[in-house]
Parts: sequence; C-alpha cells; structure tokens
Amino acid sequence: MRDRTAARVGGARGALARGALALPLLALLVGCAQDRGGAPAGEDTGAGASAQPARQRWQPEPGTDWQWQLSGRLDTTVDAPVYDIDGFDRTAAEVAALHREGRKVICYLSTGAWEDFRPDAARFPTVLLGKGNGWKGERWLDIRRTDVLEPLMESRIEMCADKGFDAVEPDNMDGYRNESGFPLTAADQLRYNRLIARLVHRHGMAAGLKNDLPQIPELVGDFDFAVNEQCAQYDECEELTPFVKAGKAVFHVEYELPAERFCAQSRKLGLSSLRKEYALDASRESCAADAD
Repeated sequence: MRDRTAARVGGARGALARGALALPLLALLVGCAQDRGGAPAGEDTGAGASAQPARQRWQPEPGTDWQWQLSGRLDTTVDAPVYDIDGFDRTAAEVAALHREGRKVICYLSTGAWEDFRPDAARFPTVLLGKGNGWKGERWLDIRRTDVLEPLMESRIEMCADKGFDAVEPDNMDGYRNESGFPLTAADQLRYNRLIARLVHRHGMAAGLKNDLPQIPELVGDFDFAVNEQCAQYDECEELTPFVKAGKAVFHVEYELPAERFCAQSRKLGLSSLRKEYALDASRESCAADAD
C-alpha cells in the first residue's frame, strides 16, 4: 500500500518448506530454545535476526516472473512460476493445485491494518484500531502493542502454513509513514516488521518486505524478497537494489504507467515487474514476457 500522507494512491487489495544426526538435533534444540526463551516477543534483535531457518525456506531469485491475483476467480493458467494470492480467500486445495503445476505460492495477509471483512476481525481489541488507511473497512493497527498483536498475527501466519503456502506477503508494513492515529516511529516499525519476519520464518515460509523503502537497508537481512508498488511511477526503484544485490527477488507492480515506460529499467535493475489493474484480478502484462 502506498504512503498516503505523501498524496500517493495505490495498493489494490482485499475486497476486491542432514548429515550427522547430532548436529541437526542440536540445531533443533537451539532453535526451540530461541523461540521459547530467547528475545521477548517483538524485541528488535537487529538486522538478520530471523535469517537462520528452522528448515530450508524458498528463496526467490531476482528476475523471477510472478502473478499477483487478489480478486476474482483464480486463474491458474497464467504462465508464471510464482503466484501471490489471498491467504484467507484461497484454499489449501487451490495452493496444492498450483504446486502440482510447479508453482510457488505466496500468501497475502494484512499485518499492519485491521480489516472488518476478515473472519478474525472480532479478535482485535478496539484499542488497537487507529485511523482508516484509505480502504473501505480498514484501519491502521497500533503496531507498538506486540503483546496483543503477536498471537493474532501468528494465528494468521499459521493459517498460511497449514494451507501449504511457501511464503507470506505481509501488507501495510509502513504505518509509521502514515496518519495512523498513533505516534508510530521508524523504530516501532523496524521492531514490528522484524517480528513479522520471525513469525513467518518460524513456520518455515519465506517473508517478503512490502514497500517501506526507507528501511530496506536495515531490513534486507531479515526478509527473503520484497514486494513493491509503483516504484517506477515515483522514481524509487533503485532503492530496491539491496534486495537484488543480496540475490533476493523484488516482485514489483505498476498500475498507472504503461509497461513500455518501465519494463526496460526493471529488467536492467533485476526487478520482477508487472503492469496490473488496481483490482488485482487475473489480467497482467509481464516485463519478463516482454523481454524479447
């Protein structure tokens, strides 16, 4: 979702997973000790704190083509190796069907905003709900309250894991740059974003950083890929270079620019770029398909 305090529009969403036996066993015990007795919930343990997986995670490479569909009947005929689809609306059977076709599947979730149309909406205390984020039925969350939010978000992330997703795209990860109704700081956002990455990794999936360009240098070590909206329109795409240099995909979409305006630069920068409509239905123009 774009930063609305900068008078930007964007982000169409929502309504619309061994050598000698002793070493793996020791690693498992250490991992459990870290989860149960390590840093307190939500504590910022520094860049790369979540980079040690409990099991091998998917790592999408720069330039990997993708499909992003959050509305309408799921079209599984798109020739793309990665699908990004809604975690609540899509089923384990749909994820399995995509896997049978050799696709990796990303679970879209909102982790920084409350949505009144989700089945778990009533679990969020009203004290957590801030101002509207520009989308009907959605309000910013007080991400400082990790004591309350961690179990709520882990439940959602566990849902993605149970359905067989390979990764999570957590949306609304830049509330500190918006008029959220809370005095959120950059430090609050770093702490929360790292918490989300750790929760996703705990469940064996890859974690994507959604937008939040200013904090990429500090967060690139915590996330496995990035998802960005409209970096070409706002002349920001070079800010995503740390992910590409780290060998991590940047899944990028433009809504208002024609593909011929950004595809050449996207390929030069190593981005995985699409031209989509705001509804994020099945239609797409891929810069990868346009490469020749």
